[in-house]
Amino acid sequence: MIQRSQMESSALATKQFFEIPAKPQLLCCMNTQFIAGKMMLVRAMVWGGSILLIEPSSTPLKNLPDSFDPEFVAMVPLQVEESIKSSLNKLKAINYLLIGGAPASKNLQEAILELKLNAFQSYGMTETVSHIAIASYSSEEMVYQVLPSVEVGTDNRGALWVNCPMSNHQKIQTNDMVELIDPYHFKWLGRTDFVINSGGYKLHPERIEKKLEHLIPDHSYFLFGIPDSKFGQKLVLIIESDLSVADKVSRELKDKFLEVLDKYEIPKEIYFVDKFIRTETGKINRKLTADNI
Repeated sequence: MIQRSQMESSALATKQFFEIPAKPQLLCCMNTQFIAGKMMLVRAMVWGGSILLIEPSSTPLKNLPDSFDPEFVAMVPLQVEESIKSSLNKLKAINYLLIGGAPASKNLQEAILELKLNAFQSYGMTETVSHIAIASYSSEEMVYQVLPSVEVGTDNRGALWVNCPMSNHQKIQTNDMVELIDPYHFKWLGRTDFVINSGGYKLHPERIEKKLEHLIPDHSYFLFGIPDSKFGQKLVLIIESDLSVADKVSRELKDKFLEVLDKYEIPKEIYFVDKFIRTETGKINRKLTADNI
């Protein structure tokens, strides 16, 4: 259950963080059944702005009326990638482009920097009704700054906890490993529940996945730990791909792993599946997908 006050607090903190001007124009291209879309509606109401709702698609700016010039837009990485191809001028005109739902890929980060988009990566969760921290795409290293009135810290695992008006002043313990720089800034390292202990090495799959982005640009993929009698867990690579190219892709990857990975980071096996199992919001369900290989 989410209180009205939590949603208002989130909208006001975002307005203060970005210094949003009076009566802004907003574009909602997210599904309003989920919190990200709902919060776009709340922001428009709290900020006294006007909002245009369009059906969610991968190219939300393509058929946007010329008369509508949104200042604040929230998108998922796929929408940003496709908008770079189809609507670059409209994308560049957005003053506050908020990217959430999943971290942007290395290729997308590089494109944002090169194109000088006014883009920001959000960090948050449903329990805090959207984001509680923002990272600017002004450099390759993503450092998150917390919103006003947000208190953060880490537990003995190094996992982030959050306490703020957006959480109804309840302390929310996450499974996100972070490097806490100071009480207001942190770097996201990965999920503790995805950490793999393989032969005594603790591997953070999300960090290794970033190293593989240039090797696997045309496929969705993830790393996972499966039980192994020798290592306890072994690191495996799971790729969403047409199975007809599996042997070719597998050979090419194995030849290039040592170019980008440390020895203990190299996957012990590569698996291919036709289609990943995903959540309602489009995120890969790693465990269910791995359980079915």
